[in-house]
Amino acid sequence: MLRNFLTVGGWTMLSRILGLVRDQLLAALMGAGALQDAYQVAFRLPNMFRRLFGEGAFNAAFVPLFSSVMTREGKDEARLFARQALGVMLGWLVFLCVLGEVFMPQILRVIAPGFLQNGDRYELAVSLSRITFPYLVLICAAALLAGVLNGLHRFGMASAAYLAFNVVGIAAILGAAPFFPNVAYAAAWGVTASGVVQLGLLAWACERARFGLSPLWPTLTPRIRLLLRRMVPGLIGSGVGQINLTIDTIIGTLLPAGSVSLMYFADRINQLPLGVLGAAAGTTLLPVLTRHLAAAEHDAAHNAQNRSIEYVLLLTLPAVAGLMVLADPIMIVLFGHGSFTQHDAMLSAQSLRAYAMGLPAFVLVKVLSPAFFARGDTRTPVYVGIAILVLNVLLNLAFMKPLAHMGPPLASSLAACINVACLAFLLWHRAALVLPATMTFRLARVLLAAVGMGAGLWLAGLGFPLPGAFFSRAVWLAGMVGVGVMAYPVLLHGLGVINLRSTGAAIGKRLGRR
Repeated sequence: MLRNFLTVGGWTMLSRILGLVRDQLLAALMGAGALQDAYQVAFRLPNMFRRLFGEGAFNAAFVPLFSSVMTREGKDEARLFARQALGVMLGWLVFLCVLGEVFMPQILRVIAPGFLQNGDRYELAVSLSRITFPYLVLICAAALLAGVLNGLHRFGMASAAYLAFNVVGIAAILGAAPFFPNVAYAAAWGVTASGVVQLGLLAWACERARFGLSPLWPTLTPRIRLLLRRMVPGLIGSGVGQINLTIDTIIGTLLPAGSVSLMYFADRINQLPLGVLGAAAGTTLLPVLTRHLAAAEHDAAHNAQNRSIEYVLLLTLPAVAGLMVLADPIMIVLFGHGSFTQHDAMLSAQSLRAYAMGLPAFVLVKVLSPAFFARGDTRTPVYVGIAILVLNVLLNLAFMKPLAHMGPPLASSLAACINVACLAFLLWHRAALVLPATMTFRLARVLLAAVGMGAGLWLAGLGFPLPGAFFSRAVWLAGMVGVGVMAYPVLLHGLGVINLRSTGAAIGKRLGRR
């Protein structure tokens, strides 16, 4: 399981790094203003549906069913089920895409009401959204193929294919921009083109796995009906985080121009640890839990879930400490150039700190939700999700005036913390979450090590302030990150969480084997 976790996490990290390059280009060429806001809203719409229908509710219901069919009835029956599911998904998504293209002006009135105050920004957002919306169909189909590969325990290509989004996006921004009215149009076409490339790569990977899939005509077989029954309530339960981010965007359009952009770039930095750890934990844990529960191996399921909790907190807590201390220099060094001014970077850093507060909760939702999905329960997260959505809206309304661009991120972080608390309590009440006292004590020491690392970085920043030149700033930031990377394992060793010698030997052995 750890090997799969690291495989998915490694590919996701590479994808996030390329995504950072892509975002730097967007910031430098468009800055934080009306043009950037319009593009970000155009991208948010298909991305939200992708998370809900592709990586969210559909896969949360599909992967356990697919794994169970594979285990109990064999490869041929599992392939038939996957082809039927692909046909139903494509039929539904094409229909949804056509509706979106026709009614895009009305949709933008709902998700970007603040744009109506500026007719040019509204019209641009409508045009860009019509370009990006077909990405929904392509990437959701790709997500199903990735779910099949994950069910076959082929995690590498399923994760690597998502590099195409950023590679194609960078190529479009750099190479195609001169042929369009502005950079936003080139970036929008790059989004849709990347969906074609990703779907093609995953289809090729399925063929190589001798599990080629072609969609069947949509038919509501008993197994597909079961899939839909599990999926529909999960649209909210598994997509609370994305819906909350969309609410953030809606509120952001009502704030001064540029607020959507400030929150977007802050969220992209927050997504580096969140995307890597959340994707790795959720992707690898769900099929493992499903397999153990199908074999009535409840102790093994508990152990797998607890290991995932430990892994993500071991890596997430120092990320929170680092982001809280280094938010300003991170945003200045990475985005404070071109049309994105240093003042914009400082404002975006405020949003980053608000997002970072909820980072452990955002990741733990990805770990706790599979415990429900693997047991065929997609209803309980729905009830929790509805309450969290209502709470997030109330918090957004309360924070938007006094906190401006910090309000929506802080609201999402608080809502995520309460979401995790509710999910954990319900699992514990059903004896589906068992945390030994030794594990709790261990995690407390991990928290102490992360706090110690953050305090050390803060003191180092006081002694060596951020320089003025760009190159010197980049070197300074790299040095501070290096100090944190070295200090944290030393603190873990000193607190008895890990043994540096044995851990280093184990990593060396793994690398030698690879």
